[in-house]
Amino acid sequence: MNPSTFDAISAVLVDQFHVEAASVRPQVALDQLGLDSLALMEFVFAVEDRFDVRIPEDRLDPRQAGVTLEQLALLLDEAIAAKASRDVVSG
Repeated sequence: MNPSTFDAISAVLVDQFHVEAASVRPQVALDQLGLDSLALMEFVFAVEDRFDVRIPEDRLDPRQAGVTLEQLALLLDEAIAAKASRDVVSG
């Protein structure tokens, strides 16, 4: 997990969704953040917008129990790397 990815996720949670910074840790599950299912979807969209990537729904359903912030960060890192590869190929 890239620390800067996690830091950006943390900033979105704290700044846009008013989650207490102390409760934002890699091992915390999304469903433990105190956000309802709509807010969870909005959070994922906000993070995807922040990185200008999309994570396919078959890779991530934020309403699924047990998905952690670390897993989200790893999926974002993969999406960022894939986008960078596509950008290099399309030149």
